[in-house]
Amino acid sequence: MRRNHVLLFGTVLLVAVALATTIAVGDRPVLGLDLQGGISLRLIPVGDEGTDWDADGLDQAVDIIRQRVDALGVAEPEITREGDSIVVQLPGVKDRDKAEQLVGQTAELRFRPVLRALPADQFDENGVLITEPENPEDSTTTTVAGDAPEGTPTTVAGEAPGTTTASSAPTTTTSVPEATTTTAAPDAPADPADPNAEGQAACPDTTEITITDRADDRPECAVVLPDRDGEIVYVMGPAELTGTAVDTASAQFLQPGQQQSGSAPWVVNVDFTGEGGDDFVSKIAEPYVGQQVAIVLDGVVQSAPTINPGITSGEGVQITGDFSEGEARDLATVLRFGSLPVVLEQEAAVAVSPTLGRDQLAAGLVAGLIGLALVALFMVWYYRILGLVVVGGLLVEAGALWALVAYLADSIGLALTLAGVTGLIVSIGVTVDSFIVYFERLRDEIRTGKTIRSAVDKGFQRSFRTIITADTVSLIGSALLYWLAIGAVRGFAFFLFLSTALDIVVAYTFMHPLTAVIARSPRMVRARWIGLAAALRAGDARR
Repeated sequence: MRRNHVLLFGTVLLVAVALATTIAVGDRPVLGLDLQGGISLRLIPVGDEGTDWDADGLDQAVDIIRQRVDALGVAEPEITREGDSIVVQLPGVKDRDKAEQLVGQTAELRFRPVLRALPADQFDENGVLITEPENPEDSTTTTVAGDAPEGTPTTVAGEAPGTTTASSAPTTTTSVPEATTTTAAPDAPADPADPNAEGQAACPDTTEITITDRADDRPECAVVLPDRDGEIVYVMGPAELTGTAVDTASAQFLQPGQQQSGSAPWVVNVDFTGEGGDDFVSKIAEPYVGQQVAIVLDGVVQSAPTINPGITSGEGVQITGDFSEGEARDLATVLRFGSLPVVLEQEAAVAVSPTLGRDQLAAGLVAGLIGLALVALFMVWYYRILGLVVVGGLLVEAGALWALVAYLADSIGLALTLAGVTGLIVSIGVTVDSFIVYFERLRDEIRTGKTIRSAVDKGFQRSFRTIITADTVSLIGSALLYWLAIGAVRGFAFFLFLSTALDIVVAYTFMHPLTAVIARSPRMVRARWIGLAAALRAGDARR
């Protein structure tokens, strides 16, 4: 009996505290595009399919745009491909011009010489360097203490793509040292803040090392950008080469006999175009031997390999390092599609008004409240005091859902759309069904001659298996729907999954404990019209 009290009051207390905390800190569910408004952009590729762009390039563009939108901090954006166009829906965006510029511009892969490499923890929350190296006057050389970051690669030249030459000294891979030292090229510009050509804005002042804003990430300027893991921040010079020089790239698994000392079995093979290969040799391979050259895409350093001597051609260039299969494939994808074969132009930009969505939301909430009230009245009429257990369970689940959705909105940007509201309304039926399964099982136990107390426990043991089975079917269905669907349908599936999972918790920690507590009270069992005995149609049953 004590266990039931602990579960019951612990559940109510936990939900009450979570709900009160959520309200106190001002968190609340974030509304989606259809409920709060925003902008909807449609981008189309320029050129003919198969010559100027292909399906793979368009899919890669969707991924890059999604990364850009995530950087904007937009809650629950929808980036989808509809045939040969890309539709971007951004709820609640305040700076429309910035959003259009960020989403619509074509990504460009850039090769930049690394001037300095600093641990990310030396920068404050505003991206300003707060810890200077021991010799601050030396702005071209820095040493990062500790092991080199995982996946740090070394670039070597092979005779052909996917091959290495062990007998050729210039193409031997050297292991990455524990401390990575980078030195600026002799011809690196001393003052990258000098104005550019006439008619162009000057590069940002680099006197104070600050992580470069995305709008200031220009190829002709020095920049300060983080790596993919956010562990290292690189100070880099102007771009020496862009992704247009890359012809193709692929990940390859090397057999034990093909691996070189100090490298992992996965490598990335890169082939440059004819002109791009010449530029790679003259602008990268020769001037920056023994130094790091960063591969930058969309304001993030994807990799920073060290250039080994002996690269005389843009064919068969190989990047080795401590790569996993996924990391090697990701880098190959970045190199292959970094300078997108898809030039996008904005076909339409529509400001979406929330009026229609709010009207539909209000109508849906009214319909939901009316339906909920009718369900509650029917439950109380049919199940008497057990009907109040149903109402209490729905209130507990609603409080838990509010707190959880508000937390997810603040932490991961989850937004509540009309489809999500529909999923929550549908979940009311799932929750009520669980209560009905339990109550009907109690009646069956009473008919076999059991006392009300014993029927409460025995009936729950048997009915809970049925509840688990039914809810598992709903969980599997909603999970598959979320995985396979796109757009608003995923919102419906997610909220249905979330509420169904909470139904199992409420059934175990609230429904059964409260019913057991009621069964222990003679007054609640024998109360006229509303008592537990009347609810179970067991007027003569022993308590």
